[in-house]
Amino acid sequence: MTSTVDSFAELGLSETLLKTLSEIGYETPSPIQAQCIPALLEGHDLIGMAQTGTGKTAAFALPLMEQIDVKVAKPQALILTPTRELAIQVAEALQSYAKNLPGFHVLPIYGGQSYTIQLKQLSRGAHVIVGTPGRVMDHLERKTLNLDSLKTLVLDEADEMLRMGFIDDVEWILERTPAQHQTALFSATMPEQIRRVAQKYLVNPREIKIKSATATVAAIRQVYWQVSGMHKLDALTRILEVEEDFDAAIIFVRTKTATVELADKLNARGYAAAALNGDLNQQMRERVIEQLKSGALDIVIATDVAARGIDVPRVSHVVNYDIPYDTEAYVHRIGRTGRAGRTGNAILFVAPREIRMLRTIERATRSPIAPLTLPSRADVTNKRVTGFKDKVAEVLNAEGLDFFSNIVAQIAEEQNVSAEEVAAALCKMAQEGRPLQVVGEDPPPARAFERDDRRPAAFDRDSRKPRSDERGERGDKPRYEDRPRREDRPARPAPAGDMVRYRIDVGRDNGVEVRDIVGAIANEAGIESRFIGRIGLYDESSTVELPAGMPAEASNALKRTRIRGVPINLRPDEGRPAGSSTGERKFAGGGERKFDGDRSKFKKKTFG
Repeated sequence: MTSTVDSFAELGLSETLLKTLSEIGYETPSPIQAQCIPALLEGHDLIGMAQTGTGKTAAFALPLMEQIDVKVAKPQALILTPTRELAIQVAEALQSYAKNLPGFHVLPIYGGQSYTIQLKQLSRGAHVIVGTPGRVMDHLERKTLNLDSLKTLVLDEADEMLRMGFIDDVEWILERTPAQHQTALFSATMPEQIRRVAQKYLVNPREIKIKSATATVAAIRQVYWQVSGMHKLDALTRILEVEEDFDAAIIFVRTKTATVELADKLNARGYAAAALNGDLNQQMRERVIEQLKSGALDIVIATDVAARGIDVPRVSHVVNYDIPYDTEAYVHRIGRTGRAGRTGNAILFVAPREIRMLRTIERATRSPIAPLTLPSRADVTNKRVTGFKDKVAEVLNAEGLDFFSNIVAQIAEEQNVSAEEVAAALCKMAQEGRPLQVVGEDPPPARAFERDDRRPAAFDRDSRKPRSDERGERGDKPRYEDRPRREDRPARPAPAGDMVRYRIDVGRDNGVEVRDIVGAIANEAGIESRFIGRIGLYDESSTVELPAGMPAEASNALKRTRIRGVPINLRPDEGRPAGSSTGERKFAGGGERKFDGDRSKFKKKTFG
């Protein structure tokens, strides 16, 4: 199987899934999808080596869904992911693929989410479980998750799970799965431990390796706008009006329907726009491109497939109105501008829930994408007025104004007003349905999800590293040991209150690090990491300072918590064990961190 496949219909998928893919805007398989889907449909175990952002979720999810029997309300597929963010993302993708599959149920399970909610949903029955290793282990031990009907097991981002210390948990789970099932392992790299796991648990696997398209165009300015507080269409028109050196643009959307709808709306707002999608025949497609070249059109709204091969010198801007599904699509899209040494501009619209894809694109292109501030009403007004003045100046420099000067003088005399007032009336008439002054209120500025403007990160027990719902993407923040020393960072104000020292039954002998303890406590007890005090590592145990007056729910959750598969057995510390302590975690600025007893500092656990 080669990667040059023109449609999903060539891969052997059912008509139901093909219909769904068409409805949600998938047109052509990515290389990883083109090679993995047929192999998995044939029942082979599989090792897929591909970077995040290459479309691998669909590569394993689509063939997986072909095996699901919705009449059997038992877990038939298990997908293990390293973090809760990825678990949620994969579950959402599966749900979208099940659009035309009534009765299908996918359930994400991960640490930090209420057991009660998960138990209730498991009891109702789920066809696919997407989970992090720690929480899946917990449910298997509690016998609240039964894998007897398992047909497919997927290890997603296996190298990440290894790096985060989950590989033993993964093997523990693999040993408790039925002997007869299909296994797919996806990893960006193939370290020896991952190779060993593959050799031990996969049967004659097919190996597929995809090299990600990482090239980018240095001449292209790349920026993004955070979708918030204003409709995307209103934001788009503001941005287009204020952008410098705007000549022509290609705007990318995901579906054929969206190309037509957006083109109609832009035409209604005075732009010369046209749709370009797969429904157009070759003659109509060529006509649209020729109009774009000649200046009869300024904007083309296109899908990825329809825009292939477009090389129009005057395209100064590419707008990703809908964020692409993978990094290859992004690279191909922005390649429509800045061609042959010309400069270009690429603008990306990003919703908060799409921040993971933004960070993936940045890594794939090896280029940071800067935030774009939405132009204000004043910015748009000034731009329109400047353009209007330029047009007036051109007319003033022309000859033959005597006739019109006489008309102005007559109007001024007849209406008993000044020539300036007549000119003002003429200016108002000349707006041509596009007022020079933009009225209304500007939306409040969106909270940036930039690296330097984030709330203190919470920690994820299952990922053993910081997370932020606004950041979303793993890897944006340096690993704990790579961060600036605390004495080099500005101290944060310490709340007032008392700390209690506890002992836990994991230490250096278990391979535990400070970040493992912080991550487990932060998410299982819902305590913000900044309220976790000093941590001392010993050979067979560790100590940790926590705020006095912990709610019973948080305390009980910690008593059930495991770190690297070992129950921590949290209890008040009664003395310092023999041996030196290492890895002690201190607060910024030195001294003790206090807690004011306010239980609102304990994060409320909610689903999602």
